[in-house]
Amino acid sequence: MAFFDPAKFTEEAITSLKSQLNSKAIIAASGGVDSTVTAALAAKAVGDNLLAIYVDTGYMRLGESDFVSSMLEELGIQHKMVDASERFYKGLRGITDPEQKRKIIGELFIRVFEEEAKDYGGKFLVQGTIAPDWIESGGGLRDTIKSHHNVGGLPEDMEMELCEPIRELYKDEVRSLAEYLKISVSQRQPFPGPGLAVRIMGEATPERTKVVRQACHIAEKEMELAAERNEMELPWQYFAVLIPIKTVGVQGDVRAYGNTVAVRAVHSYDAMTAQAVDLPYSVLKKISERITRELKSDVNRVVYDITDKPPGTIEWE
Repeated sequence: MAFFDPAKFTEEAITSLKSQLNSKAIIAASGGVDSTVTAALAAKAVGDNLLAIYVDTGYMRLGESDFVSSMLEELGIQHKMVDASERFYKGLRGITDPEQKRKIIGELFIRVFEEEAKDYGGKFLVQGTIAPDWIESGGGLRDTIKSHHNVGGLPEDMEMELCEPIRELYKDEVRSLAEYLKISVSQRQPFPGPGLAVRIMGEATPERTKVVRQACHIAEKEMELAAERNEMELPWQYFAVLIPIKTVGVQGDVRAYGNTVAVRAVHSYDAMTAQAVDLPYSVLKKISERITRELKSDVNRVVYDITDKPPGTIEWE
């Protein structure tokens, strides 16, 4: 495996971006390490000719919008926050197929970016696409594992010119680059571009989104607290999923019929493979108790996913 030199890559990427971005550009900024590294590189190349656009799809983690806004301010990157939640909820109404979800989300993102680019005068769309995104999205001789929204969801009539400076990098290389650039989210766990919409099996309604958002927050927080207490190593990625299966339970002396939440935690190096984490039982027990107590009107059962990748994927959809 060739040695990755973040200093050399940064120099070459900035030179390439200066040459390619000969007009104003916008960048899709999600707050994850991929898009943040890309934004930092593009900002070094073109400065004030770059506008970062963060789109709140309604499928974001708890507190995500405030976190991303603060981070972009710290990096000194001019940015705009766009609340498109109602638009995305409407676009996914009645949709249950995961591939269809991803493609609808991908196109909706582009339509929002086109509108913002027109207001800004931007000709280019910069994206933090990395190698696993286009590899898993298929094409040529590659099978489609899942269409990443920033690859398989791109409409053919897109009005902007696409720029993907870290397209050939893998996640470990992106993290190395982020550390070199002194970006605070260098080790932040991945979060899917389609957001919580692909952590809801079945229709991603606003009501079901609210449930999985809180379940994800509980699972993440309890694992982070346990890691701070040295009870476990913090996983590479960890979250909760809402399953479209209802089971019989009991609350007090009353029969309950509630939803099931699955908790997932994995270790990985480059996102191409992953190993399920053997979480301490005490941590799993705490997560289950909190989810079923705090979401008792919606959830009455919690299970843990111990599947590696392959045969599973990291996310459920």
